[in-house]
Amino acid sequence: MSADLARAEAVVTHLAKALVDDPGAVGVAVDDSHDTPRLNVTAAAGEMGRLIGKRGRTAMAIRAVGRAAAAVDGGTVDVEFLD
Repeated sequence: MSADLARAEAVVTHLAKALVDDPGAVGVAVDDSHDTPRLNVTAAAGEMGRLIGKRGRTAMAIRAVGRAAAAVDGGTVDVEFLD
């Protein structure tokens, strides 16, 4: 994992675990195979709706905070929600 993504990964993990009923099933993995590194977020069945929110607003907020956390360390990151 890149050092500049450690803070972003920790922040996104914390937010995702706080939003779901089963925080133990939340996973955040770094994917460096793209031009911009990605944080792939997974959750238990039926919990993804809580992370995405109405009209995707919660997902957009998590993405914004994750990008801000990466920017503090001089990096960039995309956040993706995987089923």
